Order: sequence, then C-alpha cells, then structure tokens
Amino acid sequence: MLTILKRHSLMKQLVVFTRMLSSVKTMERKVVDIITAPQQYEGGGFLVRRPIGGKLPQVDPFVLLDHFGPAVFKPGEAIGAPDHPHRGFETVSYIIEGSMQHKDSLGNKGNLKSGWVQWMTAGSGVVHSEMPSDDIMKNGGKLEGFQLWVNLPAKDKMIAPRYQDTPNEKIPVATTPDGKVKVKIIAGKSLGAEAVIETRTPIMYLDIRLQPGARFTQDVPESYNGFVYVWKGAGYLGNDEKTANMGQVGILTSGSVFTVKAADFADCHVILAAGVPLKEPVVQHGPFVMNTETEIQQAMKDYRSGKLGSIPGSEERFAQTEAAKQKQHISGT
Repeated sequence: MLTILKRHSLMKQLVVFTRMLSSVKTMERKVVDIITAPQQYEGGGFLVRRPIGGKLPQVDPFVLLDHFGPAVFKPGEAIGAPDHPHRGFETVSYIIEGSMQHKDSLGNKGNLKSGWVQWMTAGSGVVHSEMPSDDIMKNGGKLEGFQLWVNLPAKDKMIAPRYQDTPNEKIPVATTPDGKVKVKIIAGKSLGAEAVIETRTPIMYLDIRLQPGARFTQDVPESYNGFVYVWKGAGYLGNDEKTANMGQVGILTSGSVFTVKAADFADCHVILAAGVPLKEPVVQHGPFVMNTETEIQQAMKDYRSGKLGSIPGSEERFAQTEAAKQKQHISGT
C-alpha cells in the first residue's frame, strides 16, 4: 500500500513538473505599448512610415524599417531614391505591389517586381540607386513595399558587398490547415517551411496575412529581439490581445511564441521581424552604420573621395526625381 502511495505521489509530481516545463517552453511574448509610426519624406522625396528607427529606436539587430506607400502615381510622378551610399549593414527591400529598378557602383542592376525581395549586404560600401520602374514612370501605377535595415556585426562590416535578388515565386509561402493564415517566409522558418535567402546572423522576417477573425501563433526563439508591425487592416497583438491598426508597431517582450489575431471585421497583415541581438555599439550617420565615430568619419571620407564608386547616369536620375516632384506639385497630389 505504501509503495502504491509513493508511486501516486511521484506521478503527481511528474505531472506538475511536466506542466511547468511546458509553460516555460511556450512562454507567450507580449508587445510593449502600441505606437503609431511617424511619417516622413525619404530618398528623393517619397513619403514613408517609419515604425523602427524613428519614434521607436533601433531594435538590435534591426536599425530601421520604412514602409513606403501604398501610393498611386500618375505618369511621370513616381519618386524613388537616386544615387546614395551604404556601408556597414544590409538593406532588405520587399516589394508588395508595383516595381522598382536598382543599379549600383559595382555594375549590378535589375528590376524588383511585386512580391520580390532584394537582400543587399552593403558591407564595405556601395553607391546604390532605387528608382521607379520605366513602366510606372511611363504609365503610372501603385507602389508599396518595405525596406528593412539589418545591422552587421563588427567583424563583417567591411566584407565585400553581395546581392540576393529573389523573385516572388521562389519565396516560400506556408498556409495553416484551415487556409485562414498565409505566411511569406523571407527569413527564418514558419509552419514547417524555411526561407531560401541566406542571412549573416540568425534572423526571422515574416509577412503574416490573416483573414478576419483568424488567429496565428509563431515560434520565436527566446534569444531573439523583435517587433511586429501592422501594415494593413487591424488586429490584436500578443496573448493579452492589444489592439493595433494599420501603421502601428509594438516591440516584443521575452518569450518563445507570439500570437496575432485579426479583427472580426478586417484582414490583418503584419510584418514580424526578430533576430539575435549583436550587443555592439552602434553609430549611425545617415546611410552609414558603424561601431565608432572614427569609422563613420572614414566612411564619409571614402564616399566623398570616390572610393565607393559611382553609377553612370546619375544626373538623369536626379533630374527625373526633380521633374516628378514638380509634376506632383502641379497636379496637386
């Protein structure tokens, strides 16, 4: 009888211990506040929302997130970002709708279409141009997308530049069994699918789209810092379901899973970005992100002296940008 009681007691302890482990393993992340992203002009004069890098500071390893559009341009009105330098970090351009063309001082060029991602490791430095496509300039059209800046660790800041231009059809999209949630996996993993884009450090970058009333929980490694940005619709963030609308962002607390729920009356599209923090000093001056002020000064000196190179046709791109700005003003947009 005593043995049976002991076994029963041990079983109860084991059940309690298992529940404790389960609760630790699935500790829910919440969001710290809900902040509306400020709007400002960037590049040649296009309007962006800046969820990260503005009112909310950097979220290590992420330096900045800009959401451009949605904007509908008439012929000749679209504005891009003519020739500008980068050093010390990575830019991730993700086109939701429309198309843009890029060129750089290393001779790389191409068109980014709807759904495409360009992961550019600037490293030691390039001069880069991001302009509306010829089609949008000629015919007008809608343009919307994101640019995320991912910091590089000190050991990688001066590596050779590299591009990963990935077309829409090569980027994995996973769907929940009920079909109510789709996840586009730019970096990291979700729903058993894994990104094709390589990253310098462990990073998660997901575009999660929920139908009205749908709920989705994503594993997020405990070592990651992160944020969630609502770029369309409305929903509830975290297990405490803080209300968030289009253009609002929240920083993730610690934990191992994060839950988002769409409002009953609307879709909810969110960007979930998380990664291992570098925990290094960050000194930023415009398009340069380094570890010390001395390195920033050197980057500026190298750019001014022409060491980062140049792109043929820069005068035409700046003239195109000025003409588009004047056309917008004349047409009252």
